[in-house]
Amino acid sequence: MKFLKRFAVICVLVVIVAGATTWLMLCGSLAQLDGELALAELMAPVQIIRDHQGVVTIHAENRLDAALATGFVHAQERFFQMDLMRRLAAGELAALFGDAAVDHDMGQRIHRMRHVARQALQGANDAARSVVDAYTIGVNAGIGALWVRPFEYLVLRERPAPWRAEDTVLVVLAMYFRLHDERATREAQLGRLHAALPVPLYAFLTQAGTEWDAPLIGEAVTPLPVPGAELCDVRRLGQHAPARPGRPTFTQFRESPQVGSNAWAISPRRSHDAVAILANDMHLGLSMPNTWFRLRLLVSEPGNPGFSTDVSGVTLPGTPAVVAGSNGKVAWGLTNSYGDWVDRVVVESDPLNPHRYRTPDGYQDFQESTELIQVRGGEPRTQVVRGTIWGPVIEDDASGALVALRWLAHEPEATNLELLGMEQVSNVEQAMEVAHRSGIPPQNLLAVDSSGNIAWTLMGKIPRRQGYDPLLPGSWAETGRGWFGWLSSADYPEVVNPPSGAIWTANARVVDGGGLSAIGDGGYALGARAMQIRDRLLALESASEADMLDIQLDDRAVFLARWRRLLLDELDAKSVAGDARRGELRAVVQAGGRRAGRDDAGYRLVRSFRRELAQRLFTSIVTACGGIDASGLLSKLHQWEGALWRMLEERPQHLLDARYVSWKALILEAADAAARSCGHGALSRCTWGEANTVSIRHPLSRVLPPLAGWLDIAPEPLPGDTHMPRVQGPAMGASERFAVSPGRESSGYFHMPGGQSGHPLSPFYRAGHHAWVEGRATPFLPGAEQHRLTLKPAR
Repeated sequence: MKFLKRFAVICVLVVIVAGATTWLMLCGSLAQLDGELALAELMAPVQIIRDHQGVVTIHAENRLDAALATGFVHAQERFFQMDLMRRLAAGELAALFGDAAVDHDMGQRIHRMRHVARQALQGANDAARSVVDAYTIGVNAGIGALWVRPFEYLVLRERPAPWRAEDTVLVVLAMYFRLHDERATREAQLGRLHAALPVPLYAFLTQAGTEWDAPLIGEAVTPLPVPGAELCDVRRLGQHAPARPGRPTFTQFRESPQVGSNAWAISPRRSHDAVAILANDMHLGLSMPNTWFRLRLLVSEPGNPGFSTDVSGVTLPGTPAVVAGSNGKVAWGLTNSYGDWVDRVVVESDPLNPHRYRTPDGYQDFQESTELIQVRGGEPRTQVVRGTIWGPVIEDDASGALVALRWLAHEPEATNLELLGMEQVSNVEQAMEVAHRSGIPPQNLLAVDSSGNIAWTLMGKIPRRQGYDPLLPGSWAETGRGWFGWLSSADYPEVVNPPSGAIWTANARVVDGGGLSAIGDGGYALGARAMQIRDRLLALESASEADMLDIQLDDRAVFLARWRRLLLDELDAKSVAGDARRGELRAVVQAGGRRAGRDDAGYRLVRSFRRELAQRLFTSIVTACGGIDASGLLSKLHQWEGALWRMLEERPQHLLDARYVSWKALILEAADAAARSCGHGALSRCTWGEANTVSIRHPLSRVLPPLAGWLDIAPEPLPGDTHMPRVQGPAMGASERFAVSPGRESSGYFHMPGGQSGHPLSPFYRAGHHAWVEGRATPFLPGAEQHRLTLKPAR
């Protein structure tokens, strides 16, 4: 008995010691917040100050020391995130995660991004390269200063690989993957439709815009007429289609929020204090930690009472630049441009030699390179990548021809660190100059300055295209087809101080004419969100930063209002007579549907009704008139609302599937399907919040579910949706929201999901998250000092 008691005590002690050891090891990877640390590479002391939310202020005496300290802080708080970003772009995840990541890496290695990153770094100017080198030193110093390696590597039983300067470029390249259609699948879809459908019907289904367009330059698109029965008679052709159970459906028909953003600016004539105000909320996939890291950089030279640099905003861990924010004279924000930055090139192989292909200069050999993929716990894999003068070969198309990818991200000249220049600009003209020489995934840049000027242009490199239709795959073997250098700064489209006193972008088309030809159409968002923002801005007369937040949180269902009216009109007395479910549907929609609110069941049902109707109508047209499987075919086409609504207005019999006796029958079936999508319970409990429950997860919890409670933010229903300013989906939404007027940053606000730290034991892991959920303004600038770490040169 005594032995058993002693054994039990020993077991308890072992558990306590093991738990304490684990806890201490986890705590050992927390960032150092206070005290002093000597670093040999510093030229002068640097102060790293944190407020109550962990927002960092770096006070340095020169820009290189500031870059080093930025790298130090990023590494201590977010190194695993940085590591995943570089590995994702380079195709090196299998070295960390093993066989599970091999397929991903093989797909990425086609792009040879580490090779691109090295070339881009070689082409960087001396000033930018010096900043990157200092940042790289700081990252490795930050990792080296931790008592224990970051906790993720403890869990994975791996060690972090050192940071290299080229890894910073890889992090920028990773954003190309997040923001671009890296395999040009939209172009492939358009190609399939173009080949299958009569030209007028193809043009009708894929028209470039709708009456919802709200460009800065130009007008909304005039809807095309409905094609006649001589081009496509669905009722006749549908009778010869396969039996109903075998017919394809839009099983992948989804209208998910596009990766993008909102940004707008108002001039002094529309603001309460006669100042220009900028607002920006960038929409990205949500994860723990958040994409962005908040930072204020103060660089003051000895003997200079002022600051040569005072910039506040968001940084991307892995890079040293402030991506969006304010430097006291100019504030700037970004939205994804959705220009045409990727093309599919049909490669014509030499019929006598499959190792050669046709070019404008005759047949050439394919360029082959061998990629070695390291696999944790397994043998390395090799992959041979075939290249052409246009880019890598990515696949065979439907006809068996090879397809090469011409993508902006493959061009070393298209990625650089000129964005650093935004720290020093004094007005919007200088901001646009920096934008035109910067190399990032091309973005809409909105800028305002302390003199009250407002402006829009494109930030990033724009290729000069000629000789081909950029919307469709095609051969570039003929002379004069393809990309020919870069657009000059003088040719970039711009809008400066428009008479309206407002500028807005929301991932929709911004310009027309020559500007649109230069930018191209890479899959613009439906213009409804931009229109709702524009209308709110043009109604302002004496606005403040608080009004900017009110627009960012606008969840009114303006776009779906006509769909709500249509549904209620069709659910008339005759249609609901004797059908309790339809009667319930009408009552719930009548009671709600005006906002994408958490508790609004009407909104969810109207939204579902539109999707169900589109699914049935487009499937029957594409299947009957094109003879192709429609599954998922329109997943990257975003302007089909114009064609859909035009058909509902005219209700042409020749585009109605023979299974329906009338258009009303089709509409009512879609309404019934919307009700069925909510199950068999009361429709009033089928709320939008139930469908729009946001889950913000850590990458490790996806592969190790037991860690979810520790790493993830508990799922939470939130308001907002796709076609309104408050963009919100279950896995994506505003990665930050801010508004600021340069020179009065203390009046601005900022919030973001998650917190500053990537360590779940840090007090800053979730700090500030509730303000983002609630839409509650918190200060743009860091708050009072709570922690101070001094980095000193080692002597």
